[in-house]
Amino acid sequence: MKVILAKTAGFCFGVKRAVDMVYEQIEKSQKPIYTIGPIIHNEQVVKDFENKGVMVLDSKDGVCQAADSTIIIRSHGVDEETYHKLEENHNTIVDATCPFVKKIHRIVKEESEKGRYIIIIGNASHPEVEGIKGWAGEHVMVLDSMEEAEKISLPKTKKLSIVSQTTFNYNKFKNLVEIISKKGYDINVLDTICNATHERQKEAREIAGQVDAMIVIGGKHSSNTQKLYDICHEKCENTYYIQTLGDLDLCQLQPCSCVGITAGASTPNNIIEEVHTHVRAKF
Repeated sequence: MKVILAKTAGFCFGVKRAVDMVYEQIEKSQKPIYTIGPIIHNEQVVKDFENKGVMVLDSKDGVCQAADSTIIIRSHGVDEETYHKLEENHNTIVDATCPFVKKIHRIVKEESEKGRYIIIIGNASHPEVEGIKGWAGEHVMVLDSMEEAEKISLPKTKKLSIVSQTTFNYNKFKNLVEIISKKGYDINVLDTICNATHERQKEAREIAGQVDAMIVIGGKHSSNTQKLYDICHEKCENTYYIQTLGDLDLCQLQPCSCVGITAGASTPNNIIEEVHTHVRAKF
């Protein structure tokens, strides 16, 4: 059996940076250490941090009540109100927000201050999008479907600025922008999809188009991994979404002569290598 491993699989720059910053604080912080939500969408990594004493603040109330602690903002970022509240409570803030996400915060704040209406293309319940929305002022909406794009009905005098969740499907983003563009608004489109995400999706699509089966590795709550799975499944019906090697049923791969492997941005290299090595050894 031939096995093709995607070159772009695994930690992206922003995730690796955030994980490294947590390990750094474990070594040097004298205060209790908290992350705002799981630092990345990977249960194995989060569990390792918990074993080293790092606690997770999941609720907005919990975040706002935290005081005199080391608070690590994950790569997804937080809204402006939360950031200021953390400062007021005398916390040591370690900002691990991905620089590409931070750039979107600056963009939407500046565009909003110019009087433009902000449209964020992405998953409304995703923490990255929630954070972006919190920097965009009062006039903002989030959408991620053709139906929602078609239903936009703002006054024609409105000037719109469109940004995207960094891990959004690039082709879908273009399609939604096209729908909005046909409505005749003054539109400023800012393609804020991370280039690493675009390259990862492009490579996954290419590999899935030439294999008999595709394995996508990543956390079950990982938005970018889910999008990778969707992209691969469009090209290869036999696409399997797993978190670790233990989720993989090798019997499903037995009729295959060529298998592809990719992984989301929050998947550690050791998990990818374990799956890759095991698949090659068994066939």
